[in-house]
Amino acid sequence: MQLRVGIVAGEASGDTLGAAFIEALRAGVPDAEFFGVAGPKMAAAGCTAWETSDALAVMGVTEVLAHLPRLWRLRRRLTREFLGARPDVFIGIDAPEFNLGLERRLKGAMPTVQYVSPQVWAWRQGRVRTIGGSCDLVLCLLPFETRFYDAHHVRAVFVGHPLADRIPLDVDRASARHALGLPAAATIVAVLPGSRAGEVSRLGADFARGCALLAARRPDVAFVAPMAHAATRELFAAQWRRAAGTLPVLLTDGGADTALIAADVVLVASGTATLEAALCKRPMVVAYRLGALTALLLRTLGLVKVPYFSQPNLLAGERLVPEFFQEAVTPEALAGALEAELTDPARVAMLAARFRQIHESLRVDAARRAADAVLALVTP
Repeated sequence: MQLRVGIVAGEASGDTLGAAFIEALRAGVPDAEFFGVAGPKMAAAGCTAWETSDALAVMGVTEVLAHLPRLWRLRRRLTREFLGARPDVFIGIDAPEFNLGLERRLKGAMPTVQYVSPQVWAWRQGRVRTIGGSCDLVLCLLPFETRFYDAHHVRAVFVGHPLADRIPLDVDRASARHALGLPAAATIVAVLPGSRAGEVSRLGADFARGCALLAARRPDVAFVAPMAHAATRELFAAQWRRAAGTLPVLLTDGGADTALIAADVVLVASGTATLEAALCKRPMVVAYRLGALTALLLRTLGLVKVPYFSQPNLLAGERLVPEFFQEAVTPEALAGALEAELTDPARVAMLAARFRQIHESLRVDAARRAADAVLALVTP
């Protein structure tokens, strides 16, 4: 079977998803051809990169404005190139603000797929009409997402989450601490202030001050901060020096899984890292802060439709982990919540059991299921 796949993946997470998808699809269709916007992992898996994934690494309602002219030019160019190349299917991986517009322009000329649902069930629910008009299929990472699409008559398939496939159900804390050179008996806090510079700039200082307050109360605590890349590492290191002084912190390049498994509790920016912490069966304190204008728009227009924003709480359907948003993110609040998580063994055991249930529900071989769903869409 000959199969030509156009693909646009946004950022490092999209690159990881895309590479696993390519490998899974090639297991059934060895001669499949892939081309489009790809990161290094997708390129290594055999995708021809017309543009790199980091070209789409922009977030936020107001933060994206400065990049709009460049993104519009890129989308116009890709529309022409995909219409000229005529792949058998187009797949947009994440980056919904960019990919849905591209899919809308391509739909009809080829089947279109959105891999990773936008959080349309959480805010701006009216976007579901745009999604239905843009793509023939949505591949959902979380099980509750398909119920929302079914109610709006948009074709969607739950494929599972690749993180749940990668992280083992039973994690080895002792090995993780050994790998990081951390004392076996220490109380460890993993600090993840975000994968993007904007997130770190808005959260990093309060995270560092909160850790300093916790250390003043609990001198036995040690800190490890796995950073997404060199730019965020340098930014957070500077924030830590200003806010926490000489308090030691182990900064690592990547290795979030290892740090999370090693930790007793996690201080984390809302996003995929909260799910990663849950899959590592760790208690956590979640925080998020948007740009001031973005937050004002969300609140003023009543665009948020869910009671929680962290993935563990959304998946559980209840407030399993503490969340702090916008002005509620203060060093005192973060330190207090971290200390509470460290002093309740019964709660730690309960969370581990609930997180294991979530893990099992998501651990369904996501890449293979995504590949199967795409093949079912394009095969007569």
